[in-house]
Formats: sequence, structure tokens, C-alpha cells
Amino acid sequence: MLAADASATNCPKCHAERLDEATECVRCGIIFAKYRPGMARIPVSPPSSSGAHPRWLLTAKEWLIESDTTVDSMTFYGRTAVFVAMVWWGWTFIVTPLETNSTGESFLHLINLSFHEAGHVIFIPFGRFMTILGGTLGQILMPMICLGTFLIKTRDPFGASVALWWMAESLMDIAPYINDARALDLMLIGGVTGKETDGHDWNNILTMLNLLEWDHRLAHLTYNIGILLMLGSFLWGGAVLLRHYRRLSA
Repeated sequence: MLAADASATNCPKCHAERLDEATECVRCGIIFAKYRPGMARIPVSPPSSSGAHPRWLLTAKEWLIESDTTVDSMTFYGRTAVFVAMVWWGWTFIVTPLETNSTGESFLHLINLSFHEAGHVIFIPFGRFMTILGGTLGQILMPMICLGTFLIKTRDPFGASVALWWMAESLMDIAPYINDARALDLMLIGGVTGKETDGHDWNNILTMLNLLEWDHRLAHLTYNIGILLMLGSFLWGGAVLLRHYRRLSA
């Protein structure tokens, strides 16, 4: 009892009991470090206007960074290897022009393709337009589902950053397809080009939307969004990895 009483003090404003490590009063809300005698009549400002971090920012930081509490050294080394590969491979995509279709010729294209074709089947009940668009949606939704699972279910923000990288790569994989909507030169699964068939997904999508002449602009927009998300995955994964390293050092 004496030890517990010795670790407790009182709020200088409302005199509610507090522990030594508390930074603000649970009853009146004042921040102890900023409180001065005579301030009792001054209303306490909300966190966003008093210089403290907004609550949404603290929540985002908790979910995106601080929810990872792993201290295992082998996990750190494994994450480091994945991060280095992620940055190296992603950078080759970033510095390669869209027109080269380097993403479409990579190993990941075959993985994306399976979810692309599954998307066509899944969206059949929603009509012809959604069936055609479903291929693109399928290969984007799968990494998004993985991202949400890592972030919410398993509380693994580093895994979520890898899923974000995959989603970025998938967008960059789609961009050459959009860019080819008018030219129809890309080789399709059956070993033929769009010219030899009734076109391909994005030729049909943009034709149905009367936006066929926008194919190059939409392709570059998609590619650039992919680049931004990929750079974001580098920063996110690097931040989680740095905190992991600091926990090991401590």
C-alpha cells in the first residue's frame, strides 16, 4: 500500500489522483507538462489545436507502424532480405518506361494473370462490362485483401507493406494493357494479338466508355499511381524494419 501511494500524485487543477507516468489528467484533460498555476479558468484546447498530434494520426501510426512488436532476430533477417529484394526489383520497374512492358514480362505477371482470369469469372453475375473489367479488378483486389489481412487480422504491418508493393506492381502490370487499347499489339494468352481477335479487355472497356482515345493518358496515370504506391511501400516497410532493428538493439 505504501509503494502504491508513493507512486501517485494529484492533478494540480482538479486534484484527481494520477500515476507518475501519466501525461494528462483522466478527469479534466489537462496536460501536466503544460499546466501552470492560474490556468484553471482557461479551457483546455483540443489536441489538434494545442500542438499535440491529432488522434487520427496517432491511430494511423499505431496501426501502420507500432502494432508490430516482433523482437525475433531471425524474423528481422528474413524481413531485411525481403525488403532488399523488394526495393531492388521495384526500382527496376520504376526506372523502366511503361512502353517496354517490363512488368508484363516479369515472373509476377504469371501470378497476376491467374487472379486476372479468376476475376473475369467472379464478376460474371454483374453483366458484360463488369465481367470484362473483372479481370483487372481481380488482380488488384487480391493484394488489397492480403494487405487488409496482414494489417487487421495478423497485425503484421511489414507484411502489409509487401502487399502494398504487390498492389503497386499489379497496377504497373495493367498499364501496358491499357496503353495497347488502340494499337492491339500485345500478345494475349492464346498466342494471338488483339488485332487477330475481337480486341482485348481494355480495348473493349474504353470503347464501351467512349474513351478509347484516352488510352495512353490513362495508362500513364495508372503506371504513375503504381510508382507512388511502390515508393510508399519502400518507406513503410523501411520504417517498420528500422523499429524492429531498434528493438533488437535495445
